[in-house]
Amino acid sequence: MTDLILPRRAFIGGTLAAAASTLLSARGWLPSHGAPAIITSDRLRPVMPSGVQTGDPLADRALLWSRSDRPAILHVDWSTSDRFTNVRSIRSAATDAARAFTTHLDVTGLPAGENIFYRARYESIESPGAFSEPVTGRFRTAPLTGDRPIRVAWSGDMVGQGWGIDESRGGIRMYDALTRAQPDVFIHSGDNVYADGPLEREVRLADGTMWRNVVTEAKSKVAETLDEYRGQYAYNLSDANAQRFGTQVPMIAQWDDHEVVNNWFHDLILESDARYTEKRVRVLAERAKQAMFEFLPIRGHATDTGRVYRSFSYGPLLEIFVVDMRSYRGPNSANRQTQSSGETALLGESQLAWLETSLKQSRAVWKVVASDMPIGLVVADGERNGERNFEAVANAHDGAPLGRELEIARLLRALQVAQVRNVVWVTADVHYAAAHHYAPERAAFTQFDPFWEFVAGPMHAGTFGPNALDGTFGPDARFVSAAPLPNRPPSDNLQFYGTLDIEPGTRALTAALWDVTGTRLWSTTLEPNAG
Repeated sequence: MTDLILPRRAFIGGTLAAAASTLLSARGWLPSHGAPAIITSDRLRPVMPSGVQTGDPLADRALLWSRSDRPAILHVDWSTSDRFTNVRSIRSAATDAARAFTTHLDVTGLPAGENIFYRARYESIESPGAFSEPVTGRFRTAPLTGDRPIRVAWSGDMVGQGWGIDESRGGIRMYDALTRAQPDVFIHSGDNVYADGPLEREVRLADGTMWRNVVTEAKSKVAETLDEYRGQYAYNLSDANAQRFGTQVPMIAQWDDHEVVNNWFHDLILESDARYTEKRVRVLAERAKQAMFEFLPIRGHATDTGRVYRSFSYGPLLEIFVVDMRSYRGPNSANRQTQSSGETALLGESQLAWLETSLKQSRAVWKVVASDMPIGLVVADGERNGERNFEAVANAHDGAPLGRELEIARLLRALQVAQVRNVVWVTADVHYAAAHHYAPERAAFTQFDPFWEFVAGPMHAGTFGPNALDGTFGPDARFVSAAPLPNRPPSDNLQFYGTLDIEPGTRALTAALWDVTGTRLWSTTLEPNAG
């Protein structure tokens, strides 16, 4: 994949040289058009406390995100050259407090399959001509042709189980690992934040050393208000590795439960959790989703506000389908219902129909379903009314599909009937790495074609596992890397991400699982199946 990315030294050298001139001019140290230099006070200049992110890349556009500390307009110069020749410029509408001074700027008219280099800076509304220091970065647009390799990375689960930013231990190291992996795009598989996981300043480790968290006001308690949910994202984006990653790799984000509260569904009431004064999860979820859409580079749907499920074409070799197993689900239960209903919903009828139709219509060789929860792993949710409840698809019953498994069975059967080939699932959620192969000869439900599900995570949270597998769809664990003891810290290096590499000549897909040090733990190469 190195042939897709300019050498970092060349890029940094070129952009720093270009940025230096911009910065000096902005600070009044270089004259413009022969005019006398005007020195602007630093207190009048906007600040970009969270850096820049890009997301939801398409062939002709990408969403550029940033945040100011005051009302301001974002100015972006972009070029296909790291020397910033033939620069084009675009500017945003003014930021405001109602959106936490965040900006989502859809940069359009981009060439397909190209490296795009940009400079971004804010201009103060109150003090026109006062600019922030510029941030430079790059991303690659999605291709229209299949003549280049494609690399996708994915992982999830960020700053969970009490493990926050310890700067003496390198901060959030996974962002550095992902930057070095140089993917064309990164799929964040959910749990972007742990809004229900306050941080302590110090945590003693098993070896006697101390983990020392940076703790902000927002991370000192569970999130309930909109500003507290916003503070969860601002905390993660304060990490230097996260800001470098944001300028190098575009992201496709989805969500799961900890963006709101553990194992939530809309009708849940937090009766026994004394940490919450607002007990209605439906209310918390509305605030949490607003904060997520404000702080992540997600392109809003034209007519369905708050919709997370969507798809991204990467030319004839790849299409990515992002699903949402959180927004439309019924209550967690024993998951043993024999008929589909609102009680068994996980994707929900509209999303399930969209996914089935979209997969059938896709002309890409490989169809990657980015799921925020695994299919065959048993994820429990305590007991209610004397019955064991479940959070994900599986119900620890190896027989015919029941409960939420009915939706997955319907989808898999439809894909087999329509002869939709080369569907691969990627997910996170369970805080360890695994590769699962599903096959009808091992399954209670047999009306589907074999497929793979790859699991990676956490990014920066406690490592657990492994979970038990439910036999309904015949999964077989071909690889597992989990923690020897529960809730191992990020310093144990048991933090995982995955990659999917597609070669244009053979059209083969190589799936690999890696740890935070960049060590490849396991891989397999899949040949395309034309039917």
